[in-house]
Formats: sequence, C-alpha cells, structure tokens
Amino acid sequence: MTHRERFIKTLLCEPIGGRVPHFELVFFLTMEAFGRVHHSQRHYAQWDQMSYAEKKLHIRDNADLYLQVAKRYDHSAIFPHPNPGDPDNAIWLLETIREMSGDEYYLMMHGDPTWAIPDGDQMLEFAVDMIENPDKINDVSKRRLEECLEFAQKLQGRGLLDGFTLCSDYCFNVNPFFTPEQFDDFIVPYLKEVITEYKKMGFYTIKHTDGNIMPILKQMADCGPHAFHSLDPQGGVRIPEVRKIVGDKIALIGNVNCGLLQTGTDEACDADVMRSLREGMADGKGYIFSTSNCAYTGLPLERYERMWKIWQEHGVYPE
Repeated sequence: MTHRERFIKTLLCEPIGGRVPHFELVFFLTMEAFGRVHHSQRHYAQWDQMSYAEKKLHIRDNADLYLQVAKRYDHSAIFPHPNPGDPDNAIWLLETIREMSGDEYYLMMHGDPTWAIPDGDQMLEFAVDMIENPDKINDVSKRRLEECLEFAQKLQGRGLLDGFTLCSDYCFNVNPFFTPEQFDDFIVPYLKEVITEYKKMGFYTIKHTDGNIMPILKQMADCGPHAFHSLDPQGGVRIPEVRKIVGDKIALIGNVNCGLLQTGTDEACDADVMRSLREGMADGKGYIFSTSNCAYTGLPLERYERMWKIWQEHGVYPE
C-alpha cells in the first residue's frame, strides 16, 4: 500500500499491519534538516509583481520541501500551509505536490469554521458577547462555514485533497475555554455541519485541538470526525481514557509529550515515546504516531529524530 492508502485505512480504523503511520501537523525544522527556510517564514511582499514563471518556481520549491520532509521522515501525510494563502495559490500548491508525488501521500488542509480560544486582546469582548450578543458570534460562524464549504466545493472530485484538518484550539492545559453548555451553543452546530458536509463531498476529517479536551470530548466525538489530534498529555489527555469515551470508530493521532521532547532527559523522552506507541497500538488499528503538537520552532532536531528512530524500531504491529 502507499502511504496514503495506509493513512486512510487507519483513519477508518481498519487494520493495516506493519508500521504505524506517522506525520507531523507542521515540521518547522527545515533549516536544520535541509538548510532551507520553512514555507511559513517566507515573505512574498512582491508576489503580485512576479512573472508567472517566477511564481511557478516558488510554488514548486515549496512543494519540493514538503516532499523532502515526507520522504526523509517517512511521513504518510502532508499538511500544506499555502503561502501566499489565497484559494487559487492553495490549489496551485496542491496540484504541484500531486504532480510531483502522485498519490503517494495523503494531502490535507486547514478548514475549520469554528471559534478558537480568542487572543488576549479579544478575550474579554468575546466572553461578554457570548452572554450579551450570541447572535453576533453565530453570524460569524455561519459566514465562516459558508466560506469553508465554498473552498471545499472547488476541490471536490479533483483528486487533489484527501481531507481537512480542523485546527481551531478550544482548550488550555487545565480546561476548555468554553463551558460544555457554551460549546453546545457556539461550536457544536458548526463543527457537526462542516464535518457532515465534508464527508458528503468525499473528504476525511481530523479534528485538532491541544490542551485538556476531556470535558468536551464526547461532544466533539458526536460531531463525527474521522480522527482526533493531538491528544495532549500536558493537558492530562491519556489514550486509554480517550478510547473509552470515543469508541473504536474514531482514529487517534499524537500523544508524544512535546514538553518532554524539548526539556526532558533522553530517558524520559524515550519512555514517553514508548508509552505513546504502546497505548496507541493497543487495539491493533486506528492510531497514527506523532507529537502532541508539531515539530515546532525551537524543538531540537536531534530530539525529533530520536523520537522518530524509536518509532521506526518499535512502531510496528506484530504479525
């Protein structure tokens, strides 16, 4: 099977045998690994002045770097972050990755209309609006939902994109930002509808959120995503407890403690990687190996590669 086929079967919680799929939501360490600036750190102030030929070279260079990461680290999936990020250039990037790699990798993009935790400048106003002006919040959610579905419709049936990863973060390490009641009012209707509509179009869905998801996990599971990412142990999230709540029809992705990878001892990191593999692989299916966030700027490359080598050796289902 291709990486893509193995990834999809895992999202469907079907047994695959052999090595557990692996990917990272973002791999920011491209300068250390390849001597090349990460896509998100490139600034195209003169993009509109470029000739078509020059734009094409930049798009192709970005696509190539995504593929170099996937090839070196045996990632089964690629999550392009288009830069520039308008829909036309996003589609151009997907076309180029497919042209260069065929159907080898599962391709996903962000597509979440729901509210994330507001930043510090807007948090108070948002909290007040939830009580005093809920229609304002829901009107924005409806508009975002329409925009997400319009973009998905442009990609439907073209073989460029396999699925969407919904990346709005709802939770701090100690608890969700939203109460369960607020989550039902402001998040669930739009999360459920976007997942349902994506599925109708033939796309798979992964719901990402860091932090302590446990108080709202059942509500998210009832919206029907194919998988959850990132299962953050720094938020007290444990794979066996998640599996009890969501059942065996939703795949689980992540759970390697990023905090330990950055600041822990080698021994503590190794033990945590082995724990994640042991707990994730316990059912013999439905688990994708990754960190509990991403390979972010500041994470030592040698720590990521140490984690990766343990996965190579031990992340294999028994025959």
